[in-house]
Amino acid sequence: MNLPNSITMSRIASVPLLIWFLSPHSPLHQPGEQELAASALFITASITDGLDGYLARKRGQITTIGMLLDPLADKLMICAAYIILVAYNPRIVPPWIAVLIIGREFLVSGLRSIAASEGFTIDASEIGKLKTVIQIVSVVAAILAHRWDYWLWFPNFHGGFIVGVHFIALAAIYWMTTVSIISAVDYFWGFWRKIDHASERARTRRKQTSVLSRNAKPAKS
Repeated sequence: MNLPNSITMSRIASVPLLIWFLSPHSPLHQPGEQELAASALFITASITDGLDGYLARKRGQITTIGMLLDPLADKLMICAAYIILVAYNPRIVPPWIAVLIIGREFLVSGLRSIAASEGFTIDASEIGKLKTVIQIVSVVAAILAHRWDYWLWFPNFHGGFIVGVHFIALAAIYWMTTVSIISAVDYFWGFWRKIDHASERARTRRKQTSVLSRNAKPAKS
């Protein structure tokens, strides 16, 4: 197994570890340990999301198994994070948001499968990339907001700076939900335009084949 695929597999392996960190059976019992460890793990896994693809392209190690595992790892990480957050911090992540986000991931995966079967791809849009960044912020903020409502930074410098962890988590979650809906609509629109063109090309080819078949003269014996 090459390096990019190994990194992808490590991201998949981090999913049960994240669930374990945030579960009642977590080995971390000191105040804040669960939140900080889970946040660090999720951030690290999110960084590897871009790293494995970059290394695969740079080293010429793009493989079929890698193309299968990379989106699978992404979906597992996001879905697991929001499912566990519904139980871990329901005041930040209500169930309907988790259902919407997970449903969006299934929708996009389904559209990609159909597009691949029709012989075309749909490139990730800028709004889709923005959605990914906001997802990372929202998950980390929701985890930290379980323990802290705010942080006081540099208390000795003019009274310090207050960072509203709870406010950031709420804002990130609802902003991420809004962007996810817009991204899903944008993705579906891009898919619809391409599938329409693909269907039109297929109909044109069938008509041309039919005309050529009718015009073909039988060979003389």
